[in-house]
Formats: sequence, C-alpha cells, structure tokens
Amino acid sequence: MRMVESRSCVQREGVYRWFSSLTSAQRAEFLCGLLDLCVPIELRFLGSCLEDLARKDYHSLRDAEIKANNPADLSGLTNITDEVVRSKLLVSLALLGSDNREAAGVLYRTLTHIDTVINNYGLALNDGRTEEQFLLLFTMASNHPAFSFHQKQVLRQQLSQIQDILQVSSGGTGEVQAVGPCGDRAAACYTQPHHHYHHQTVSLPLASPAACSSA
Repeated sequence: MRMVESRSCVQREGVYRWFSSLTSAQRAEFLCGLLDLCVPIELRFLGSCLEDLARKDYHSLRDAEIKANNPADLSGLTNITDEVVRSKLLVSLALLGSDNREAAGVLYRTLTHIDTVINNYGLALNDGRTEEQFLLLFTMASNHPAFSFHQKQVLRQQLSQIQDILQVSSGGTGEVQAVGPCGDRAAACYTQPHHHYHHQTVSLPLASPAACSSA
C-alpha cells in the first residue's frame, strides 16, 4: 500500500487544499472531468451519495427548481448585463433537469447573446464578480446534460472567448497555479478528457521529489 502511495506522488490532503482554493467554475470543470473517468458502477455509487446530500435541501429549493425547469419563467431572464439575472441563471442551471431540452433551449438562446452584450454594452468581464459569474455560467452550461452536443460546442466556444478576453485584459497567461502539498509550485497538467472538442488544463499539486522518494 505504501508503494502505491509513493508511486502516485499526489498527496490526498494536498489535493483537498488545492481543490478548496479553486473558483466555482474551475471546481465544476474538474469534477466533470473526474466523473468521465469513472466506470458505470462508480457513477451509480456517487449518484446515490449525491442524491442523499441533495435531499437535505430538497424542500428549500423546490420552488426554485420548478421555475428553473419552466421555459416561461426562464424566458424572462434575458438581461445578462444584470447581476441579479445572472445569479438567477446560475441557480436555474444548477437545478435544471438533465433531460429538459426545452428549458435548456431557452437558456441557450440567452447565453449565446454574449457577443452582442460585450460589443454593445461594453460589459467589463474582468470586473471581479462579473468575471466569476460569466465563467461559472458558461462552464455549467457547456457541461450540462440537458444541452445538445452542438449547443455544448457553441457554449464551449463562447467560454473560450470569454477566457481569451479576460486573459488579454489581465495581461496574464490564464494558467491556474496552486501551491502543492509540500509548499512547492510544481504542477502537472491535468487534461479534461470529457470534451474532445476542446483542450483545457488545470494544475494539479504535486509532492516534491524528495517527498516522493522518501515515501
């Protein structure tokens, strides 16, 4: 068992700390990638665990869930320049049923107007809260099973466009870095496997070579 742990060179507590430092969008993207690496029986087990956890908030979120799956209610959430509307869209995406194509279509039409919003309203995407909301919106939508494959492709392209805008405006590389469990900044690129039409990397914290050799 010790040999297996030493081969991995990834410390569990370090990964937990690294994960807790990620943004919501980065967490969602990473978790979706992990789920695609699981075999069916693992997914069924995880589904049972998630179902039990979600049941605790079922009653408090019931009204919001009904609205999130009602195309008529969603059709009123079109002004994505409004922070309140974006917050409601995030809740709607979180509570949207996995097979609700009609509601997903309404959300898709709203989200794909991002070009017009940026060009006509000059929306400052790198404005803290705005940046976080847009990244999470398009990350959730491009991973959500209620959207068709084509819709996910378009949403993923929109997400890439937003990331490019943020990268240019910040003058950075856009690469996620995290301090590893041994305090170093060495990182391994984890490639998201679940979208063959895009390539995105997230930095995984690694133990230092000394720690690996001594394990």
